[in-house]
Amino acid sequence: MHKSKPEQKEESCKKPTLAIWKFSSCDGCQLSLLDCEDELLMVADHIEFAYFPEATRRVLSPPYDISLVEGSITTPDDLERIKSIRADSNVLITIGACATAGGIQSLRNFANIEDYVGLVYAHPEYIQTLSTSSAIANHVTVDFELRGCPINKLQLLEVINAYLNNRLPNVSRDAVCVECKAAGNECVMVTKQLPCMGPVTQAGCSAICPSYGRACFGCYGPKENANTSSLAKELANKGCEDHQILRMFRSYNAASEPFFRESKQYEPPIEE
Repeated sequence: MHKSKPEQKEESCKKPTLAIWKFSSCDGCQLSLLDCEDELLMVADHIEFAYFPEATRRVLSPPYDISLVEGSITTPDDLERIKSIRADSNVLITIGACATAGGIQSLRNFANIEDYVGLVYAHPEYIQTLSTSSAIANHVTVDFELRGCPINKLQLLEVINAYLNNRLPNVSRDAVCVECKAAGNECVMVTKQLPCMGPVTQAGCSAICPSYGRACFGCYGPKENANTSSLAKELANKGCEDHQILRMFRSYNAASEPFFRESKQYEPPIEE
């Protein structure tokens, strides 16, 4: 595949540069930026896109003022590349569940990856992969983590705006339950007895699932100081079996420390 030759940034260019990188992921969080449409045009007036394959073939040479990183680290090449990106970036922001918590692919962390490689690929000897899928922050310093699967486009614009103006992003760290109350929703755990991850999940989605009468799936990962053990006990009291509780914590953010730790409590015993 032809790669564009990096352009040298002109000295007269005063706009800060923004680079957007992809690792193991579905591209959904990058598409969230493209979904901004009119807002993206306003952002483009204030920044220079230095690297963004989803939108342009243009490539500017580093250093970059801000780098947005989507996706998890799953291969030796990923590991070397993220270190290079970190060295070339003044600010590095991870976006989405894959980059902040290993993503759905981190379910591999609970099994022997060699077993799967042998089943999926005809020639597993050609596959180079790490034994786990891990968050970007496990390997390099990250300046800000924006949660979601996918991320909220308005939150993304807020984070970009904040760093362009040298201030902290105004992104809620409350639970989804707070958004439910603000929307006037009835609690689905109380009225429908549904097993809901809202009490331990970070806000950001505007409680979209409970607003339609469904339980929260935990797409935005654990909130700060998430009391996962208390929620797990409540789920058990409502009739959830161990395997159901385990699956609730092992989804989009399975490798996040609070969800990983809690799910281990519900693993079936190893047979002798």
